[in-house]
Amino acid sequence: MKQTSTFMPAPWRSLLVCATVAVLCLPPSAFAQAPVTSVAAVDLARYSGKWFEVASFPMFFQRNCKGDTTAEYTPKPNGDIGVRNRCRTDSGFDEANGNATVMAGTSNSQLKVSFFWPFKADYWVIGLDADYRWAVVGNPNRKYLWVLSRTPQLSADQYEAALATARAQGYDLTPLRLTPQGTASQSSQ
Repeated sequence: MKQTSTFMPAPWRSLLVCATVAVLCLPPSAFAQAPVTSVAAVDLARYSGKWFEVASFPMFFQRNCKGDTTAEYTPKPNGDIGVRNRCRTDSGFDEANGNATVMAGTSNSQLKVSFFWPFKADYWVIGLDADYRWAVVGNPNRKYLWVLSRTPQLSADQYEAALATARAQGYDLTPLRLTPQGTASQSSQ
């Protein structure tokens, strides 16, 4: 009785093994993720005002910031939003002023922000507390992330709720860093 092999021929077996190993060596981020989505709508009147940065991904343009980082949003008559970012450095405070434009059809939840014309960056509100106590801001490629609060610190429950919205959007929170907020420097703002 002749026995037949159920194995693949050697060349195909080698190819299958190599392909399997290659797939297993890919980082998790290489697999398709659902696209980032912004919240359904943002009431710009409620969103306006000062926000404290509670945590963020380290960004090159914030390399000199030591803490006490804030963002202030002010509506403009033309529908744009003035942006004032401020942080404490070794030599005092550093400030950057920019302009945000709402992306059409996003119910104010997706903006383009520019600090240096003609360059613009995505600013998507991807998480927002119902009472506007905290917000999570990111972008579609998941390279930027900020957790903002109306107060210098968030309670543990609120902070975890904010982080949960980022995780649900597929953000890897490994690079997230807490932003020191001190009461002495807040009075000088």
